[in-house]
Amino acid sequence: MPSVPGQPVLRTRRERFDDLALGIVTEIDARWQDRLGLVEYAVEDTPQIPDDWSSGTVPLSSLVRGSGATPTRLVIFRRPIEHRCETRSDLEAMLLSVIVEQVAELLGIDAEAVDPRYERGD
Repeated sequence: MPSVPGQPVLRTRRERFDDLALGIVTEIDARWQDRLGLVEYAVEDTPQIPDDWSSGTVPLSSLVRGSGATPTRLVIFRRPIEHRCETRSDLEAMLLSVIVEQVAELLGIDAEAVDPRYERGD
């Protein structure tokens, strides 16, 4: 029986993804807030890829550095990440890697220094 009438008991795939991403982002942002400054985090289903895209791989995230009053924006793309994961633990590991690597890029430090759970994939 739903705890709130009209609300499903089971969370959607999107809601579960958002919850995982939010948990990771919250931990990392809290740890590095003094050096990160204002960062907006978002989840979008897929990236907007131009017709002349020649990379062959779909981006998993997008990082746009802010300036002045414009905050830095880190966007995680749900569908490309989910497509690469078979289990919930795969998804958690992939999300952690993507977020940690982008934060490391922002801070100009090694990804291993951003979060002790990070494992380089090469």
